[in-house]
Amino acid sequence: MLVSPRTRFHCRRRGGRVRKTVAANTLAAQASAADLENVKLSAHADLAAYYFELRTQDSLKQVLDATVSAYQEALALNRNLYRAGLTNDEAVAQAEAQLKSVQAQDTNIGVLRAQYEHAIAVLIGQPPSTFAIPAEVHRVSPPLVPIGVPSELLERRPDIAAAERGVAQANAQIGIAKTAYFPTVTLSASAGLQSNTIATWFEWPSRVWSVGPALAETIFDAGLRKATVRQYQAAYDQTVAIYRQTVLTAFQQVEDNLAALRILAGVIEQQDAATEAAARSLREAEVRYKAGIDPYLNVISAQTLLLSYRQTGVNFRGQQMIASVQLMKALGGGWDASQMPSAKELGGKIASTPASTGGSSMRH
Repeated sequence: MLVSPRTRFHCRRRGGRVRKTVAANTLAAQASAADLENVKLSAHADLAAYYFELRTQDSLKQVLDATVSAYQEALALNRNLYRAGLTNDEAVAQAEAQLKSVQAQDTNIGVLRAQYEHAIAVLIGQPPSTFAIPAEVHRVSPPLVPIGVPSELLERRPDIAAAERGVAQANAQIGIAKTAYFPTVTLSASAGLQSNTIATWFEWPSRVWSVGPALAETIFDAGLRKATVRQYQAAYDQTVAIYRQTVLTAFQQVEDNLAALRILAGVIEQQDAATEAAARSLREAEVRYKAGIDPYLNVISAQTLLLSYRQTGVNFRGQQMIASVQLMKALGGGWDASQMPSAKELGGKIASTPASTGGSSMRH
């Protein structure tokens, strides 16, 4: 069967549409793979955050346990002084109230710790009732932050990679829509040229095309195809806006957590100094009380202040670790765009267009 040059042209156009469709589907698959990695990254960051929150509760309990022991000694001292006639029952009652209050705080720590423990269990796929993390107190310093943010940030975040693939896919969809201006034809050994939408496209049989009029004009469709192209162009512009916003958000998150780490380092140093001063104040108040110079109320005030400062210091260190986790997440958590499945692995082939080579394909 002889095939006219124009027929071969339109067959090639159809082949181009297939290639563009394959490219678009491949880009969509890569975007989905990047989305999956972003979900994994978020889950890992949540797991690390819950773990450090749990360890913060362990550190707070250590502070409260030590405080309970100190208040028990203070209560015993006041009872001995009262029996010796060196103080009154009011001081004993104040010491006992102080002790009971801190014991309640110490017990209450278990509620929040259990919630973090259960959250960790769920994230790793374990029933909370059968999962337990032994209490442990250890000082963990946040990792050192490089002087400058890596210029490869755009390649390291899976959400940015997914957004960039979305831009490339939307660009490919424009090409697919444009090929719809040409009819889809197939070759059949038994019937020659066939059109799969003949009733809609033409009023004459497709066989005429092999010997009769050549395809030289766009099918009249009341502007449907033109509108479709415009629709995909608008969708492309939307994906570009999403991509840009994703990039801006990424840099904001990095800057936010870098600032948090920088500020918290100074805050912790200041808080440690304040805690040490509060400890000195308590020691002085105890000496003055034992010497009969000041009432026991002064000791209670100093004890309360020291406990508050110690708890605040622990919480600041917990915030520091959470900021470190969030910074690692903002930097991609060690992931990079090279870990996305390739077109070959997906069974497709990305068209060698500017849109498939990265964010540089965006129209400005």
